Amino acid sequence: MIEVESLSKHYRVHERPPGLVGSLKAVFRRRYRTIRAVDAVSFRIAPGEIVGFLGPNGAGKTTTLKMLAGLLHPTAGRVSVAGFTPQRRQREFLTSITLVMGQKQQLIWDLPAADTFLVNQAIYAIPDSDFRARLDELTDMLELGPLLNKQVRKLSLGERMKCELAAALLHRPSVLFLDEPTIGLDVNMQQAVRDFIADYNRRHGATILLTSHYMADVTALARRILVIEGGRLIFDGDLARLVEERAPHKILTLRFETAPPTARLAAYGTLRRVEEREAELLVARSQVTEVAGALLRDFAIADIGIEEAPVEEIVGELFGRAEAAP
Repeated sequence: MIEVESLSKHYRVHERPPGLVGSLKAVFRRRYRTIRAVDAVSFRIAPGEIVGFLGPNGAGKTTTLKMLAGLLHPTAGRVSVAGFTPQRRQREFLTSITLVMGQKQQLIWDLPAADTFLVNQAIYAIPDSDFRARLDELTDMLELGPLLNKQVRKLSLGERMKCELAAALLHRPSVLFLDEPTIGLDVNMQQAVRDFIADYNRRHGATILLTSHYMADVTALARRILVIEGGRLIFDGDLARLVEERAPHKILTLRFETAPPTARLAAYGTLRRVEEREAELLVARSQVTEVAGALLRDFAIADIGIEEAPVEEIVGELFGRAEAAP
């Protein structure tokens, strides 16, 4: 459904030295440098697949999504989305995709969301019967009933995001580019948006490329992730495999009945944290069962938990390695 081959986007940026002298010099002799926002990125996404797209701020995620949506022309490389070349902006292509950006909106601020839905019906030439059926479905999935006739300016951030999703999906696109769709939302609303995205994918087999700084979004929705850093793709693969490969340890969280014996714990693993009656140990995956049993046998432990290392830490380690690479 999505094919990207050696995709690049470079910008030539003017650099001016500070001060009056620098300004005068820049009039006669301008200096430029090239910013490689996206640099030779390649990947493929199958129909119906949900893929997480991760990277720090400025890594090239949004630039890549804009090229996939046809809003930016690539400097080099080839892109195909649903069989179309995005930058040509053919009507058939535009009706097969949607781009939702959590920091931007298409809703008309002073009108009810229902009016924006009617505008989108006209833009996409959706027949009345299809429009009513789709709006009813989206209203049910997102619980929009009480919101449709309220002025957009009077909606909360979470309510607006739900209406944004409905507006973006009325034409039933087969490819969704979601850029930070849960940004700024509270925990309950984030979960509601995640549930909706998963449900939409199940119902309609949509292909979804999702960027988010909330790892809970990615871990809940995507089995595969792409990691981009400095415009370069540094990982493409299964999220569970990434955790297993990059985190050879698991975290044992121990709650003691009395103050933890810090000195003795070091013999069972790497001590990660100690607080009052709690401690965390890093233990090799292959030894978790053995070590947990020994701890329960040797200490007065009220509770024990076994967890994976946070995905944020693992992905952050990937970024660090990419920066250190020559």
